[in-house]
Amino acid sequence: MITILSKQNSVVNDFIAELRDVNIQKDRLRFRRNLERVGAAMAYEISKTLGFAKKDIETPLGIASMSTLEEQPILVTIIRSGLPFHQGFLNVFDRADSGFIAAFRHTKKSGEFEIRKKYSNIPPLDEKTVIISDPLIATGKSLVLTCKEILSEYNIRELHIASIIATEEGMQHIRAYIPEAHIWTGDVDNELTSKSFIVPGLGDAGDLAFGNKE
Repeated sequence: MITILSKQNSVVNDFIAELRDVNIQKDRLRFRRNLERVGAAMAYEISKTLGFAKKDIETPLGIASMSTLEEQPILVTIIRSGLPFHQGFLNVFDRADSGFIAAFRHTKKSGEFEIRKKYSNIPPLDEKTVIISDPLIATGKSLVLTCKEILSEYNIRELHIASIIATEEGMQHIRAYIPEAHIWTGDVDNELTSKSFIVPGLGDAGDLAFGNKE
């Protein structure tokens, strides 16, 4: 299943518009804050699909029967660009455990690139609902690599993949290799450059949030 938030007008469209805007991007703090705000909004939407159970809550004047989350999901993000986006999810699922993965593009002499994983620190995921967040899904190759390794090691009950901007190509790649995943994205672009950057996209989310890397 694929859910695209921009198909239904909401304030999330304003957040994404600001993330794309080359002039507003100059305000690094606002850029990080908008990543965070989209993450919080997406967490709210994903929460509607999770399991809930009745719970009696004691108030100063009596007992209220409330439907509350049966358990918190596990939040996993791709560093470094995913950190502010991840914080938005953590603001909503505020008792969730978190995991962090570093994956990067290694460019070959031919100009082609391959995805390599450099670092992983995640909690146990067996029989858990897992949300993996990465602001941009370009080719989808890094997320497929990440998800396949996790799925080979853990028996995950439910997998959600969250992004702010994705391409049709990237989403179809994920669906082909990880068909059980529910994909969530804020908006969809249809063009990739020869170096697999999204057009019109928003640029390099990591650089815009934290500064240019060498």
